Amino acid sequence: MRIAIDAMGGDHAPGAVVEGAVAAAKEYKDVELTLVGDKARIEPLLTEQLPNLHIAHASEVIEADDEPVKAVRRKKDASMVVAGRLVKEGAVDAMISAGNTGALMTTGLLIVGRIPGIDRPALAPMIPTLDGVGVLALDLGANMDATPEHLLQYAIMGSIYRSKVHGIERPRVGLLNIGTEAMKGNELTKAAYPLLEEAPIHFVGNIESRDILQAECDVIVCDGFAGNIMLKTLEGTASVIFSALKTEFTRSTLTKLSAAILKPGLAAFKNKFDYTEHGAAPLLGLGGLVLKSHGSSDANAFKNAVRQARTALQNNLVGAIAVEIKNGK
Repeated sequence: MRIAIDAMGGDHAPGAVVEGAVAAAKEYKDVELTLVGDKARIEPLLTEQLPNLHIAHASEVIEADDEPVKAVRRKKDASMVVAGRLVKEGAVDAMISAGNTGALMTTGLLIVGRIPGIDRPALAPMIPTLDGVGVLALDLGANMDATPEHLLQYAIMGSIYRSKVHGIERPRVGLLNIGTEAMKGNELTKAAYPLLEEAPIHFVGNIESRDILQAECDVIVCDGFAGNIMLKTLEGTASVIFSALKTEFTRSTLTKLSAAILKPGLAAFKNKFDYTEHGAAPLLGLGGLVLKSHGSSDANAFKNAVRQARTALQNNLVGAIAVEIKNGK
């Protein structure tokens, strides 16, 4: 299995990327990793030579504030674009990047290409849940608007992903809504509901955002606008809670002693909501496997992204989605 990693993408590139790639190369001997980026900056970070870790030089970088379409079209030797081209040409089987999300989606559409029959690829990150299993949510920002047919495709792709990558035999698929009743919501959700009922998935109906962390479903589908608001709200709430707890537990000697006693439990609770353990979010619907890592990913996150890509490749994720969409047509 051959995986390209955009070594120049992310807040901590190329250091964290290289460190994570080295760790993954050591653990997964059946994976060939290619770091794509400025060779002069990458090579000094490689403290040892590994037979399954290589460098593909790319002279340009797409920055976080670059306009996505212009950047992809003009910076043809950017590390992200070169990695996408390697996927398109079949030189690698997958790519990982923590760079500009819009540019990665553009690279996926313009360079890698879509699966026939897929109208819009979707960004599908995992949302942590209290049981530690998580919920796959899509779309969470790749496309702001969606049609009922788009939500249907998201549901099918998400169900296949959870089955193939996470081993869930019959993933429960929910529709993000303001109430659980079938006729609740806006025109989009009302029209999507019957399509999801008839789809070859285990549809469990409408799910309210307050129930997401309770793991009421394994896959939640929504348009990118609502999904991104939900994600940012959850991230902000978690950040405030952890910050407030830290303040309270350092308020006095007594609270500090209490914190010392509760520390193992609090650490375990915090780890459940650690994005680095989930690795990356796939862009489902593309003709090749493309994974988006969090912009502030550390070495552990990149290593886990490789693990995630490896599992998806072992289970032929892209091929399974293509077959299901073709049969559905």
